[in-house]
Amino acid sequence: MLKVHSRCDLSCDHCYIYQHADQTWRGRPARMPPATVRRAARRIAEHAREHGVPVVHVVLHGGEPLLLGAAGLREVLAELRTAISPWARLDLRLQTNGVLLDEELCRLFVEYDVRVGVSFDGDRAANDRHRVFAHGGSSHDQVRRALALLRRPEHRASYAGILCTVDVRNDPDRVYEALLAERPPRVDLLLPHATWDHPPLRPGPDPTPYAGWLGRIHRRWVDDGRPVSIRMFEALRPGGGGTEAFGLAPADVLVIETDGAWEQVDSLKTAYHGAAGTGLDVFDHPVDEVVRHPGVAIRQDGVDGLCATCRACPVVDRCGGGLYAHRWRTGSGFDNPSVYCPDLLGLIDAVDAYPPPAPSVPRQRPATPSGPGEWSATAPVDELLDDLATGHGSTSTLALLTATQLSITRALLAACRDRFGSTAAWDLLVHLDQVAPDAVRAVLAHPFVRPALVHRLDPAALPGLGAALDPLPALAVAVALRAGVPATVRVPLRAGAITVPTLGELVLPGPGDSAEVTVRPGELQVPGRSVSLDPLAPPSTGWLPTRDVPVPGGRLLLEDGDPYRDCYGQPVEPRLDAPAARALGRTLTDAWRVVRRDVPAHAAALDGGLRAVVPLAPDPARPLRSATARHAFGAVAVTPHPDPETLAVLLVHEWQHAKLGAVLDLYDLVEPDQGTRIRVPWRPDPRPPEGVLQGVYAHLAVTQVWRSRADTDDPDASAHAAHFQAWTRDGVEALLASRSLTAAGERFVGQLCHALEETRVGSG
Repeated sequence: MLKVHSRCDLSCDHCYIYQHADQTWRGRPARMPPATVRRAARRIAEHAREHGVPVVHVVLHGGEPLLLGAAGLREVLAELRTAISPWARLDLRLQTNGVLLDEELCRLFVEYDVRVGVSFDGDRAANDRHRVFAHGGSSHDQVRRALALLRRPEHRASYAGILCTVDVRNDPDRVYEALLAERPPRVDLLLPHATWDHPPLRPGPDPTPYAGWLGRIHRRWVDDGRPVSIRMFEALRPGGGGTEAFGLAPADVLVIETDGAWEQVDSLKTAYHGAAGTGLDVFDHPVDEVVRHPGVAIRQDGVDGLCATCRACPVVDRCGGGLYAHRWRTGSGFDNPSVYCPDLLGLIDAVDAYPPPAPSVPRQRPATPSGPGEWSATAPVDELLDDLATGHGSTSTLALLTATQLSITRALLAACRDRFGSTAAWDLLVHLDQVAPDAVRAVLAHPFVRPALVHRLDPAALPGLGAALDPLPALAVAVALRAGVPATVRVPLRAGAITVPTLGELVLPGPGDSAEVTVRPGELQVPGRSVSLDPLAPPSTGWLPTRDVPVPGGRLLLEDGDPYRDCYGQPVEPRLDAPAARALGRTLTDAWRVVRRDVPAHAAALDGGLRAVVPLAPDPARPLRSATARHAFGAVAVTPHPDPETLAVLLVHEWQHAKLGAVLDLYDLVEPDQGTRIRVPWRPDPRPPEGVLQGVYAHLAVTQVWRSRADTDDPDASAHAAHFQAWTRDGVEALLASRSLTAAGERFVGQLCHALEETRVGSG
C-alpha cells in the first residue's frame, strides 16, 4: 500500500488516519516525492524477483490519492509499471473518496489498468453522517457522480467496488439498497475501527448491534440471490478464505508512507500513536527485513499468534480473531479477542442459519420456530440471557441453543473438508443433506460428533482419544442407515470396530485399518457379514446397538459405546452388561420423573436438549461424580447410582453447565482472562471467573430443586436449600466484585440474583 498523498479533501470524523490515536501524518510530507516512488518501486520489484512472486498487488492510498492530480498519478503509475512488470504481474488498485474523480482520471485508470474502489456509506443520511467536508457540507452528490463515471461502459473495467463503513444508527435496508443502486462489482462492509480502550458505539441495550445490523443485510442479500459480491459474508462462510479482517491466512500487507517509511497495516493507527511504525524505510531496508519485524512476524503464525481465548474458540478459523487492530487493549497489547468478538460470533451464527439454497456444504436449516412467543435466530441477546437467568430457560431458548450448537458442528465438518480435502464420504453427506436433511440433522446433533471433528482437526485438544481418524465415513453410514439410502463407503476402524453414531458399534474379526461398508434399507453389510437393524430380528454377531431409555420427554441414549464419549477428563465405563444397563435405565427414568415433580421448568429444559447419558467408571474415593464437556452439548456423564432422587440433582446440575457452555460459545459474558482468580466456598482453590459463573449457575438450579423439596416431608431439604443458596449468593457477589464480567455478563448475573431471591422466598 503506497500512501502517495497524506492529506484529504474530506473531514470524516471516523477516519483512523486523522481522528484516531496515531498522528504521525502531521510530520510527513503531503505527497510522496518522485525519488521515494522510485525507491519504493525498486524495493517491490527486488522482492518479487528474489522470491519469484507471480503477482504483486499495489494499492495507491492516502489521505486522498486523487489530490496528486492526473499528471502526478501518471508519474507514479508509470514508475510502478516500469519497475515491477518485468518481474511479476502488477495488480494496481486505488482507494478514493471519489470527490475529485473526473473523466480524465478515469481514462488514465483504464490506460494503466487500475481498479478503483470508492468509499461510500449508502443513502444520503448514512453517507453524510460521517463523510463530509471540513465546513460540514455533504459529499453525497460528488461521490454518486464518481460512481456514475465508473459505471460507464468505457470506464467499467476500472470499477473495483464500494467500501462502506458500518454505522448501526443507519437503516440497514436503506444502506443496502443505496449500495446496490450503484451496481458495484463488490461491496466491502467495514466495521468502524475501535479497540478495547475505545470501544465501538453500541447504542441501546443490545450488546451485539453490529451482528444484528449486518445479519439483516445478509438476509436481504441471500433473499435477492446474492446480486453482488459482499466480501465479509463470503469470508465468514465455512471455507470462505478470509480477508485482512477475517480468517487465519498470514497477513500480507505492508505500507509505504509518503516519506518512504515502512509501516505495518495502517488500521493499527487506531490503537496508539506510532502503533504501525517499524523504524525501517525503503532507502535502507528491503522487504525481507520488514517481514522479520515482530509486529509483522506474529501475524504470519495463524492460530498460534492469537490469544488463548481465540485459540480455544470453535469458529476461530472463520473470524481469525478479527482485525488485528481491534484486539488492542492497554496492558495486554494485541493479545486479546477482537472488541467485536460477540458481534462476530453472532454474525457467524446468522450466516450459518441463513444458508444458500444450493450449497457446496451440508446445509443448516432453520431449527427454531419463530411463531408468537418463540425465539428466532436473531432473538435479542438481553431477552435470551434473561430467559436463561431464571435458572432453567424456556423450551424455545433450548431449541435456539441446540440449533446454534448444530451450526458449530457443521462449521467443524466444513473445516475438516477444507483441511483434508473432499472425499467420497463428504460427497455422500452433501447428497444426503439434499435428499434426507432430517437424517443428517439427527446424526450431526449427536453429542459426540463434535468431539470427533475437534479431535480430527486438533488431536491435542482432546488427549487420550488415540489416533485422529476421519469421522466423516462413519457419519455418512449413520445418515444413510437412518434415511434408508443405499450407499457404499470405506470406514476406518478403531480397535477393530466401526462406530455408527447414534446407532451402535460393529466389532469385526481379524486385523485391518478399514472396511468397506454397504448400506441397504435396514441393513449394514461388510465383507462376509450382514447386520439387520430390525429390532425384532435375531441379534447380529458383533453388532452392539446403542441402547436407549424411555423418559417422560422422549428417549434418552445410554451412550457407553461411542469412543468419543471419552472426552470428560475422567475415566468412562466400558460397555455395560445387560443387567447393569437395565438398572441404570430404570434409575434414569425415575430420576427424570423426580425432576418433573420437583422443578417442572428444569424438566422441560432437559426435554429440550439432553440426548445422552454417559456412565463414568466407578471411583471408590469419589463414588458420586458427574461431568459435562464443552464440545459434547446434549450429553452429561454420571457415575451409575441407584437412587433416583440423587441422580435427579446430578442431571439438573450438569445440564446447567451444558446450557451455559452453549451460551458462552455465542456471547462473551466474561472479560478475556487476565489471570483473575476468585475464591468460592465450594472449592478449596481460587477459580477463574468463567468457572465461578458456571458454579453459580449450577448451584442456582440445585437451590431451586432443594427449595421445592423443602415443601415436602424431606427433613433435610431446607438445610440443603440454605446451603446451596449461600454458595450461590457468595459466588454472585464475588463475581460482581471482581469486575471480570462484560456488560452482558453483569446483566446475566444480576438477573440470577433476582431468580435467587425468588427462590429464597419459596417460589421454587
